[in-house]
Amino acid sequence: MSKGKKETGKKKKLQLAFYWAASCGGCEIAVLDINEKVLDVVELADILFWPVAMDFKYKDVEAMEDNQIDVCFFNGGIRNSEQEHIAKLLRKKSKVMVAFGACAVLGGIPGLANISNKEEIFDVVYHNNPSLDNPKKLIPKTSVKVKEGTLTLPEFYDSVSKLDQVIDVDYYLPGCPPTPDLIWTAVGAIVENKLPPKGSVIGPLKSVCDECRFEKTEKKIKKIIRIYELDKWEEKCLLEQGVICMGPATRGSCEARCLDANMPCTGCGGPTPNSLDQGAKMISAIASILGIEDEEKMSDEEVEKLIDQIVDPVGTFYKYGLPAALINRRVDK
Repeated sequence: MSKGKKETGKKKKLQLAFYWAASCGGCEIAVLDINEKVLDVVELADILFWPVAMDFKYKDVEAMEDNQIDVCFFNGGIRNSEQEHIAKLLRKKSKVMVAFGACAVLGGIPGLANISNKEEIFDVVYHNNPSLDNPKKLIPKTSVKVKEGTLTLPEFYDSVSKLDQVIDVDYYLPGCPPTPDLIWTAVGAIVENKLPPKGSVIGPLKSVCDECRFEKTEKKIKKIIRIYELDKWEEKCLLEQGVICMGPATRGSCEARCLDANMPCTGCGGPTPNSLDQGAKMISAIASILGIEDEEKMSDEEVEKLIDQIVDPVGTFYKYGLPAALINRRVDK
């Protein structure tokens, strides 16, 4: 190439966006956990919108052309009107929308609030709480006029929704947060244009049990305990020791990291493929191992007593996925 001649054929960088809705924000930090590979991302892509890391405004997104963003990684469920508005705006501006992390994919831990409604939540947060001093029983308003003008707050919704209950989602990246390896797999698939069919979960088909190092013997259980109640630690399946582990009902991809730290799986990977309801699948798995010996069945009374030992059924079986469940909230009469 002669001196002064402009370089041609240079590949255009990907245009990426990240957003954080109803979640803890850990998925945003997980992006940095790919460590030095983040430099490769910088070489391959420009980040057009990432409020948690850089000073962007909503007006910057509004000014973009439709489909200007190649891929948007959206983490968090939808709890209020602001989050719904930005989700719809980013969907309009993005060619590909990725539900990034358990809260976007399933509704996440914020979704456990679906066992209550807005009125009950506000009552606890703003009225009946020992740390409060609110004699006038005030609650937030969506708008209030002051001398400088009108101040506004988002509308707080009665339910938490997972992302695809609000907008069209192209791909799902599960985990709380997704592992660095899984994030890099997704980035690589995007860069190389090797994404799976629309609607796919980016991750393996196997369950957490397939990644777990503990020995499984199909032993029956006669009691259910919590991890701190184990009298003696054994290098075998936690479920067979009476500790509820969501591994049988949960999609792998995490390399069973919680189990490597001697903690049971809590289900952040979402349901295994072809499973309609993660909690129901786990209840079925527990039912299959109730008993004392393989040939001995428990009576109905014994089964009921065993089930009563589950301290928090909703929080156990639907810790991350209540908004995604077949029965996804409490229904008031």
